Amino acid sequence: MGKRWTQRPEGSTWGDFGADDQRGRLNLLTREKVLQGVAEVKEGLNFCLSLPLDLPGGTALNPRRHPPELKPVFREGKVAFCQAMSAFNPISTSATCDDAMLLHSQYSTQWDALAHYGAEFDLFGDGRKAVCFYNGWRVVDEKTGKPTQGEVGAANLGIEHMAESCVQGRGVLIDFHAHYGRQHKAVGYDDLMRILEADKVAVEKGDIVVFHTGWSDMLIEFAGDPDPKVMFNSGAALNGRDAKVLKWLTDSGAAILVSDNRAVEYEWGGIANQTEPGPLLPLHDHCLFRLGVHLGEMFNVGPLARWLRENGRSRFLFTGPPLRMPGAVGSPATPVATV
Repeated sequence: MGKRWTQRPEGSTWGDFGADDQRGRLNLLTREKVLQGVAEVKEGLNFCLSLPLDLPGGTALNPRRHPPELKPVFREGKVAFCQAMSAFNPISTSATCDDAMLLHSQYSTQWDALAHYGAEFDLFGDGRKAVCFYNGWRVVDEKTGKPTQGEVGAANLGIEHMAESCVQGRGVLIDFHAHYGRQHKAVGYDDLMRILEADKVAVEKGDIVVFHTGWSDMLIEFAGDPDPKVMFNSGAALNGRDAKVLKWLTDSGAAILVSDNRAVEYEWGGIANQTEPGPLLPLHDHCLFRLGVHLGEMFNVGPLARWLRENGRSRFLFTGPPLRMPGAVGSPATPVATV
């Protein structure tokens, strides 16, 4: 189907939303799902689901991603900060501040675009593998074979497609922390089913599923100086190596997955702990590459999770579009939950 591929990965949704689709399961965030989310608003209380942009702090948790930097803006050769405008016009009584930010798009609370994680896959059944992404798209320009903005810039599947969908609908919280505390555990299918049954949580087609692991609370406690030995050995997370978990993600119809930890899924320690060929992050592969399910990471979930549990609820209105930056493969986010 389509000029980009003749065979699709097993268990994928490629082509299900159209040959040229770039939104994946965001297509399930219909008007009905927005209204279902709005119907969950009973108290008019809002929860900010983002960490401060300067957390985690430093580069100990990821040496490739650096904290944001505030940069000066210059006005006629002067730093435009706490600047009296009378310096430029003697009759002015105004003052101004202006600044710029240098951001790594996936340093703090973040969205993964579908261009973030792909695979080497045989698109045409001819034995030749190509680097490709959801729905068979390449993220480089088809004519030049290069990114759109020098060394970066996704020609397809950029975060702008997510932003244009507005990312609003019914959120459903699954509270791993309430059952395991800060225990470092790979949550398999049987564990997940026990939690859903115990907490009377139901996930339906088009829901935005949010996991609470306790990670964001720990990052706030470390106050910008996280201990990687502690962080990487804390928190329960979905076991992406459990085939039943992946099938549940497919069958549930979840539109988006969000977590307060670093990767949504349990991290096994990289290639050194992998015995067979395959993706290093199998849940990323299943969601971003195969299903078209966007992932949200390091969301500040703790306060919302505690309120929902105290009030015997699991559902809420979720609103969380990314920055509308064409070609970006990820984005900071300032999402909001309304209950």
